[in-house]
Amino acid sequence: MNRFEFATAQRIIFGCGTVRELPVLAATFGKKTLLVTGSRPRQWETRLPHVGIKSISGEPTTRDIECGVELAKQHNADVIVAIGGGSVIDAGKAIAAMSTQPGGLMRHIEVIGEGKPLEAAPLPFIAVPTTAGTGAEATRNAVIASEAHRVKASLRHLSMLPSIALVDPELAVDVPQHVTAASGMDALTQCLEAFVCSRAQPMTDALCLDGIQRAVRSLERAFQNGHDLDAREDMALCALNSGIALANAGLGAVHGFAAPVGGMFHAPHGAVCAALLAPVWEANARRVQNHAKFDQIDAMLGGDAVSWLHSLTQRLRIPKLSTWGIQTTDLDEIARKAAAASSMKANPAPLTHDELTAILRAAL
Repeated sequence: MNRFEFATAQRIIFGCGTVRELPVLAATFGKKTLLVTGSRPRQWETRLPHVGIKSISGEPTTRDIECGVELAKQHNADVIVAIGGGSVIDAGKAIAAMSTQPGGLMRHIEVIGEGKPLEAAPLPFIAVPTTAGTGAEATRNAVIASEAHRVKASLRHLSMLPSIALVDPELAVDVPQHVTAASGMDALTQCLEAFVCSRAQPMTDALCLDGIQRAVRSLERAFQNGHDLDAREDMALCALNSGIALANAGLGAVHGFAAPVGGMFHAPHGAVCAALLAPVWEANARRVQNHAKFDQIDAMLGGDAVSWLHSLTQRLRIPKLSTWGIQTTDLDEIARKAAAASSMKANPAPLTHDELTAILRAAL
């Protein structure tokens, strides 16, 4: 067995109605809170006194983070609270991290910057997910888009794991169907990729298997009826498990593709992962025949994981990549960028350029 490490959020609080504990939890870190949220910030403002608000529309950009840091310093914030989907939580995580650094974002961000370790501990950070997808409430990185570079890159450090992950499944009951589908497929993808990736380890394996089982029985139920709290609980745990697993093991080709696609096109991360999951799994399964873990997933997914994933993608009405403006002329560039992505390094088998472009073509 290879050497492994395991780290996660300092404190995880899970359960329906737990969001009501947020004001007391935030107050344990101080009186001044910066709230990072999505397009409807006012619904949270009255619940947290003494707040500044940073609203994030879409996936966070380098400018969003820089503006958030300015706001945190202006308010002399004691704690950053992020309430929203994975993009909002990533933004809050990055703002908490960068608010205490002596240098700027480019000193620490990967790929487009210097990628240097953080020099100071981040501000306390509370993550409150309202979707069940990225598991960002339990990861040590924040994915940030650079419009100038047309790419997404990560700010990453062990100290960026949230101080508190507050997971209330009730917050997702009014999430639209298409968001439930895309985010749920992202959580399932993360469990599947972390389970078979080259850095998988026993503790993450257990979390992945539990998450996969929950998605199999509850993703379509949550899609059909958003107010099914049993299904919402299952998917919230699937997402949480996936975040813990990817933070400690890694991912694979689906997320290797998602980084350049998200940077080059205005394509939602979850929808991109959902469209790519079945063709990536098919390509990997072909390359790693007689692999015990792939056989195990086959058994869990009706005997043929590839067919099951293709069928699920259709039943959840996942849009093709072409929906986001991707054309056959873009595939070569996407494949080249994906091959260099950090997530690709943990893929269970090396994929050639031709295999990468074939996967993209199948998802068009």
